[in-house]
Amino acid sequence: MAATGLVLFSSLQLEAQSKLGSILKSISSKQTKSATSTTSSSSASTGTPSTLEIGQGIKQALQIGIAAGADKLSAKDGFFGNMAVKILFPPEAQKVEKTLRTIGLGSLADNVVLSLNRAAEDAAKEAKPIFLAAIKQMTVADATNILLGSSDAATQYFKKATTAQLMEKFKPVISASLNKVGATKYWTDAAGQYNKLPLVKPVNADLSDYATQKAIDGMFIQVAQEELKIRGNTASRSTSLLQKVFGYADKNK
Repeated sequence: MAATGLVLFSSLQLEAQSKLGSILKSISSKQTKSATSTTSSSSASTGTPSTLEIGQGIKQALQIGIAAGADKLSAKDGFFGNMAVKILFPPEAQKVEKTLRTIGLGSLADNVVLSLNRAAEDAAKEAKPIFLAAIKQMTVADATNILLGSSDAATQYFKKATTAQLMEKFKPVISASLNKVGATKYWTDAAGQYNKLPLVKPVNADLSDYATQKAIDGMFIQVAQEELKIRGNTASRSTSLLQKVFGYADKNK
């Protein structure tokens, strides 16, 4: 009887050890798979990206940045409330502004400045599709040059690729907007009041051309800011592709 019990106990002990071995093996296997998966995921966002990945990564990053920049400038006070791009009196007309404020017509000068910036904000709505089209047309060589180039390489690319189109699109919108918000009248009144003063040289600045050029300049200032964010802010690298592409660029600075 005792012998039988001993055999039964030994059998149960062996079965328990076998089950424990299976459990430990299963845990070990899962840990190995998890480690492999983590390593694989890590390597997916590091290493040297292919030329295709560079092209896709640059386009992805610029699409995000350009969309954000254009949306900021096209919103109310996008120009007027941003001192980096705010449009002031034309240089040749700044003496007009100073004189108007001196003789108590500061509100007239304020209206001119506000209307210039409202016109630029209207025009900025036309910029996003132009920039996005330039991104789609970007070659692998363009993307690589941007990734490994200077801190404003993307901005310079956009200047070459979009300035003519922006000028074409912005000019009629600016002109219409200047009329809509009364800028043409404000400027006519301002210049008229100034030109009536004795011993002054009459001014006749073209507000439409000036506002169009300043609006485009403002767009590129914003593009440059967005480019710096893309290059320097690791938190903005929200996908493994962006992490891999810009991580590679960081190593090659």
